[in-house]
Amino acid sequence: MHWIEHNHLLVLAVLLLVGSFFFAHRVQAGPYAALVVEVENERPLFERNADELRYPASLTKMMTLYLVFEALAKGRITSDTVFRASRFAVLRPPSRLGLKAGDSLTVEQGILALVTRSANDAAAVIAEGMAGSESAFAQLMTEKARELGMSRTVYRNASGLPDPNQVTTAWDQFRLGKSLYKDFPQYYSYFSTTQFQFEGRNFHNHNHLLKSYPGTDGIKTGFVNASGFNLVASARRGRHRLIGVVFGGTSASARDAHMRDILDYGFAQLDGLEYEVRTASFDQPEPPALLSRPHLPERSVQKPSSKKNKLAAGNSRSDDQGDHREKTGADRGKRAWQVRVGSFTAEKSAEQRLAQALKTAPYPLRHARATVAARARGGKKLYLAVFNGMTKDDAVAACRALKRKRIECTSVRSSG
Repeated sequence: MHWIEHNHLLVLAVLLLVGSFFFAHRVQAGPYAALVVEVENERPLFERNADELRYPASLTKMMTLYLVFEALAKGRITSDTVFRASRFAVLRPPSRLGLKAGDSLTVEQGILALVTRSANDAAAVIAEGMAGSESAFAQLMTEKARELGMSRTVYRNASGLPDPNQVTTAWDQFRLGKSLYKDFPQYYSYFSTTQFQFEGRNFHNHNHLLKSYPGTDGIKTGFVNASGFNLVASARRGRHRLIGVVFGGTSASARDAHMRDILDYGFAQLDGLEYEVRTASFDQPEPPALLSRPHLPERSVQKPSSKKNKLAAGNSRSDDQGDHREKTGADRGKRAWQVRVGSFTAEKSAEQRLAQALKTAPYPLRHARATVAARARGGKKLYLAVFNGMTKDDAVAACRALKRKRIECTSVRSSG
């Protein structure tokens, strides 16, 4: 009798554990954001919280793949280049291929593992093989994000595993998706791979829209507890290509349904048809853990182990090297730009505008000096909200982000 009761309790415990796991993944959601944009003219067709910071989860691997495709296109690596798995890489949390320390992984296997399995161990192997360490690779990812106009994205790893300082926006993910499609048409088809075999195991693509939404040919899903279920999807109908972004889904199926719905809404607009979005969004209060201003990547003095392992050798540098150069006269000349974000009759209003601008464009304003300058004009005292000491690129990027949120912004070269 005791044996039967014991087994009943054991079975009940297992059922509760499995049920709680399923339930947690069914209802967990991060803060919602969504965007649908026509690729060719960057015309937004659907937009919700698209400039607000979100956790990318495995959407991070889109940038990992961008750097891989770039290295392939420039001949730094080939699809047959072999990387070796380190102990650090194989201990990355799931999803993973199940690599063991010392195992080999070709570049093409790594690409397919990221596209289908979204394998975190493969992402770490690629990062270490190309830059010497994952942290060094993450710095290259952030630098590339700046080049692509992703002004609010910061990367801390190659996989998307949880990190409170690894953030992005729906608009930045659109820019990345568009860049992958436009810059590497010869490799973009990898994103439509539906399955991948490795060491006798078959892995299926997590992007179910490839089979359920006509015209879809990529690109990436993502999930961590803090983000909910995320998806960037690209679809084409006739001569129109749309890229959609959804953050914060309550489940993979709910996220997919919302993506199909807003893509339909976008295509309907282009065709001049009436369409009403049917699926609900996943709006929730902003969690305290979601940063309004991301931390910059930590400075790293670790050097790649060899010239072969150093990615983009001409462009790669540590923050320490950058800080040294910023003290030179040449760099001071580069930082001779300022951004003006409004003039006010009250000093407090100018200070509030500076704070609002910092929250809206944290990365371009990272090195800027916020100042309230008093000016006499027409017998009245005005307070000018200004950011000084900026490069031209950062000033332009800051104004682009601020104007999108309808915040006044003018970038000018300082006279002094």
